[in-house]
Amino acid sequence: MQHKTSPARRRLGLAALALGAAAAVAPGLLLAQDWPTRPVKLIVPFPAGGSTDAVGRLLAAELSKELGQSVVVENKGGANGNIGSDVVAKAEPDGYTLLLSGVGSNAISYSLYQSMPYRDSDFAHISLLATGPNVLVANMEFPATNFADFIKLVRANPGKYTHASSGNGSSGHLAMEMLKQAAKLDLVHVPYKGGAAAITDMIGGRVSVMFLNQDSLLPQVRSGKLRALAVASAQRNPAYPDTPTVAESGYPGFAAESWFGLSAPAKTPPAVIQRLNQATVKALASPDIRQKLESVGFVVVGDDPKAFSAFVQSEITKWGAAAKASGARMD
Repeated sequence: MQHKTSPARRRLGLAALALGAAAAVAPGLLLAQDWPTRPVKLIVPFPAGGSTDAVGRLLAAELSKELGQSVVVENKGGANGNIGSDVVAKAEPDGYTLLLSGVGSNAISYSLYQSMPYRDSDFAHISLLATGPNVLVANMEFPATNFADFIKLVRANPGKYTHASSGNGSSGHLAMEMLKQAAKLDLVHVPYKGGAAAITDMIGGRVSVMFLNQDSLLPQVRSGKLRALAVASAQRNPAYPDTPTVAESGYPGFAAESWFGLSAPAKTPPAVIQRLNQATVKALASPDIRQKLESVGFVVVGDDPKAFSAFVQSEITKWGAAAKASGARMD
């Protein structure tokens, strides 16, 4: 014999089912709605004092205002940014540990290191923050004073001239490898332990030319201690308005830029990623950030997670080809 269920009992049953379904998704919903309820940690995978650290601290200050919670910078340097990046790759995906990602640790390293503790799939990319070109400079005694003459001179004297870099596998090293391939140049590589030492020897005339980040070279170029021959961005850089691009000088499509982005561990809730993206784009619109970054030649971007993820993939492919061509490997 079948028992009829009263309308009241049916309503109670439906309410219980609804509560059960809500409970099943409540943690994610609560995280998305209430986040952040405590300070957020921004891992900068390089020591304090460099370009990455400066960008991270500028962003953290503005994000703190946008999110209503402190964003605290924590420097975890080592292994070209790989150590700090790995910390974030393995962090809890709750939005409270973020990464100041960059061209080295999130593009070049995948092809450079024989063993990597993380992959790109370990990250959820939030926004590209800013880009800055590598700049080709020569010491003031170098015979060529413009890019076209540089190409002619080096081609006419294979193996005679040297190019410095801030280290094996750095973006400047690989930028020159790309140019050597494109222009069929023979230059001897002289790697240094950092850009400062390379700049010192460039000014002293001990090495001929080098590619290095635009912000590091700007004071020396403006003071006349080094000569800028070309910038490696798609368009001319506002801080180097009279310096032609490599692309416009006969090598269309040539680009070798450093960049900074904001990333989180993979599986961070999409709603949190969206909130972070909105806050980041607003932060980058701050006149203070724009003025400070643009004054040293950075181009401020601010895009969406899909665009930034596609950009990272294209950078992994491009720098991977350059690393393979150079033969550079790191243990």
